[in-house]
Amino acid sequence: MREHEWPLTPDLAGLSGSPSALSDVLGQRLFEQRVVLLHGPLNDLSVTRASAELMTLDADGDDPVTLRVDCGEGGLAHALTLMDVVELMGVPVRAFCLGQVGEGAVGVVAVCARRAALPNTRFTLREPVSGAVAPVHVRNVAQWAELRADERDRFCTRVAVAAGRAVDEVRDDLVRGRFLGADEAVRYGLVDEVCGPGADIKKLPGAPGGGGGADQPMGFRPLR
Repeated sequence: MREHEWPLTPDLAGLSGSPSALSDVLGQRLFEQRVVLLHGPLNDLSVTRASAELMTLDADGDDPVTLRVDCGEGGLAHALTLMDVVELMGVPVRAFCLGQVGEGAVGVVAVCARRAALPNTRFTLREPVSGAVAPVHVRNVAQWAELRADERDRFCTRVAVAAGRAVDEVRDDLVRGRFLGADEAVRYGLVDEVCGPGADIKKLPGAPGGGGGADQPMGFRPLR
């Protein structure tokens, strides 16, 4: 696969069977093209699966990996875990956004090496508002609040660096909630380009031939 190609959907000719079987085959075909799906909410299952697939592809070859994102919600703790994996990869991870990207998923996209979105993608920068909260003993409320504040600060700092924004601005937008279309997300710094007919897909930083050398992260590979 050449650097400038953005894999969208593999050839499904000849496939038949139940929707779940089709989904499994589709996922496998995409994985063979070095594409990882991040769909639905960020949770233990989706983050564990995406992390495992990213690390496997990193160990398996030197070509970039595409993370295809349609994820409208997700906690900051889950997002920070996946952001760590993306930033420790030894190959570039390209985010390709479609549908919606919201809450913690915004941070996952922001830290990718190259970020593109379809024209109708919608971005929601806000704190998670859904999901069950584990019971907290009254004596631990302050500690729980401190932990949540620390997660928010670390998330906002990393998004601010990736987007080229002030940390306070990102924090204010996260708390108040900010909704952006694809073009607005480009201006904000969350993505690099909106894909459409004739889009100019730029070369990846750190790609083969880019002179990365010893400064590139080791990534998830077996030691030789």
